[in-house]
Amino acid sequence: MLENLINQIESYNPNADIAVVVKAYNYAEMAHSSAQTRLSGERYFVHPYQVAQILADLHVDVQTIAAGLLHDVVEDTGITYDEIKREFGEEIANMVDGVTKLSKVKYRNKEERQAESLRKMIIAMSKDIRVVIIKLADRLHNIRTLEYMPEAKQYQKAMETIEIYAPIANRLGMASIKWELEDLSLKYIDPEGYADLVQKVQEKSEKRKRYISQIISTMTEKLDDAGIQSDIKGRPKSLYSIYKKMYFKNKSFEQIYDLIAVRIIVDSIKDCYGALGTVHTLWKPIPGRFKDYIAMPKPNMYQSLHTTVIGPDGEPFEIQIRTLDMHRTAEYGIAAHWKYKEGIDAQTNYEEKLNWLRQMLEWQQETNDPQEFMESLKIDLYADEVFVFTPKGEVVNLPTNSTPIDFAYRVHSAVGNKCVGAKVNGRIVPLDTKLRTGDQVEILTSQSSAGPSRDWLKIATSSQAKSKIRKFFKERDKDFNVEKGKELVEREIKKQGFQVADLLKDDWIKSVADKYSMYTASNLYAAVGNGGITENQIVNRLKTLYLEKNKDKIELEKIEALEKNASMASRLPAKMEKHASGVIIKGVDNIKIKFSKCCNPVPGDAIVGYITRGRGVSIHRADCTNIHDLNDSEDQRFLEVEWDAGKKATFISEIQIKALDRPKFLQDLTNLYTESKVNAVSLNLRVNKEKIAIVDIGFEINETKQIEDLMKKIKRLDGVLEVYRNKK
Repeated sequence: MLENLINQIESYNPNADIAVVVKAYNYAEMAHSSAQTRLSGERYFVHPYQVAQILADLHVDVQTIAAGLLHDVVEDTGITYDEIKREFGEEIANMVDGVTKLSKVKYRNKEERQAESLRKMIIAMSKDIRVVIIKLADRLHNIRTLEYMPEAKQYQKAMETIEIYAPIANRLGMASIKWELEDLSLKYIDPEGYADLVQKVQEKSEKRKRYISQIISTMTEKLDDAGIQSDIKGRPKSLYSIYKKMYFKNKSFEQIYDLIAVRIIVDSIKDCYGALGTVHTLWKPIPGRFKDYIAMPKPNMYQSLHTTVIGPDGEPFEIQIRTLDMHRTAEYGIAAHWKYKEGIDAQTNYEEKLNWLRQMLEWQQETNDPQEFMESLKIDLYADEVFVFTPKGEVVNLPTNSTPIDFAYRVHSAVGNKCVGAKVNGRIVPLDTKLRTGDQVEILTSQSSAGPSRDWLKIATSSQAKSKIRKFFKERDKDFNVEKGKELVEREIKKQGFQVADLLKDDWIKSVADKYSMYTASNLYAAVGNGGITENQIVNRLKTLYLEKNKDKIELEKIEALEKNASMASRLPAKMEKHASGVIIKGVDNIKIKFSKCCNPVPGDAIVGYITRGRGVSIHRADCTNIHDLNDSEDQRFLEVEWDAGKKATFISEIQIKALDRPKFLQDLTNLYTESKVNAVSLNLRVNKEKIAIVDIGFEINETKQIEDLMKKIKRLDGVLEVYRNKK
């Protein structure tokens, strides 16, 4: 047996330190040499040897194989951890100890058993993931020999394997282990269903083998002609995956086409796409059944091209195309590229890929009740945090109930600010969708996006996202708030009887800004403009500086007199002047015009002009919240303005649509405004508890009639309840 194991290791790692494996083999065989046997009647050492064989099949390092041989020594013999450490070193001893601790636990019920198993898996993985790889190999051999256990124990072990061990194998990308664990467990969970499925598969087996053989022959010839070297094989479908489709998706056996898939292994990524093109010239692909997991890997690092085509007899079949490295990763997952393996690329970022394990560990340590832990955690669903993935497979941890908005701002502020939509697991979803652990999230962005909506503050969960959204609005409205704040300060100066020039000195205002940790005059004025600080606070500090600097020149009585004689702002003339921007302004010509982004006025809206020092006139909607509180102040710089009917310009107008949440609604809406030749620049869709879809969408228009006509068309779409202009 030892010779077979050595040959197996040297086949994938010729430079392996075989001595440590030989020593572990002999040590374990000696430790288990008593009369101890398994239920099958075999001597006990057969089990650790088979575990080592499974680990060698996974191409792991020799330290892991040695630990696999020794994994039951501490638990089942009189040998201690310290003895293992003395003989084999701390690394191997810690792995053996980790596997032992996974086994030593007593349960009161199923929920506690599952919770503690998951808890211990998480702890073990966070310390050294090889411990769990050994445990998976241990479980696989136990499931292979489950027939010798009592019937009740068979069902219990099989369910535990389906619910805990197979999902862990899947998360680690170890497909070959996952499939076998699931198929063997199904045999004991539903013996009749399993037997019926095996019979149906076998009945079609010979016919399908001939069919696949014909397909492989045709593809090999065509790929050779294209200069693409390939290894093509048929792959039988996992029985458990067929079973799930039949019993959980209510499909008949005849409705499941991919009982056997064809796998093409080529030399390079370029050849993957070349082979795909060749396949699609041979047989017609089925729309919607192509998946590019090379460009968009699965969270567990899986990469491959998948396509389903109509075969020569009109029967669909699946084709998978990948490189040899991708194939190893698909079969063995993280075990195929373990960092302790000799010759591994030092740049491989597996520590980063495993960061989610440490984050999971931090949360599970906060929960002492196993049943409470299990309620919040079902394989990959954790109560305190969710772990989602970027399209590149990078892990992002977020608070529970996080949405794509939280994800976007965790990636980068710019991604969040330019977000116009999101895909979760390849499907477009509303921005208030709750993310779940394992979801793959893609944020759709647009450079023409006007930025986040204030509604996002209600949708976002994480404090980080909310902070960045608030920061966006502060920065976006900063110019307005700076001017507004400066005007408020100047008005307060006059109100207190001073001349503006007497108090607004650069060094004084800088001193006050430093006092409030603002550090610049513009930051200080912006804080006044957005209500963070009152103008009275600023002026009182400026007045104190003035008095300190001028106390020898100005007597208190004069200051009191000044306070009683605040000057009034002059009235504006009444003549109306046209401007190139498409707006007519009362009494002002040759002045810069800008349309405020805080309310996006368009022709047809009631508007007002606001003079900003050094920046011309800002045009706001008359109902804009940023200027509402200033309307009654007679010394503010407001102007009468109106639209120039003869001038054409481009504006942004946003509408809100409420509709029944039905399939293809967004597609129908997109087709409608595309046909109407109206350009959409932003879109936000969410669905409320009543299953009503709420869509906020912004369009580029140059006249009110455009948006009115479009709204009439939208109202005629199936399921639309309301359509109206958005007012911020």
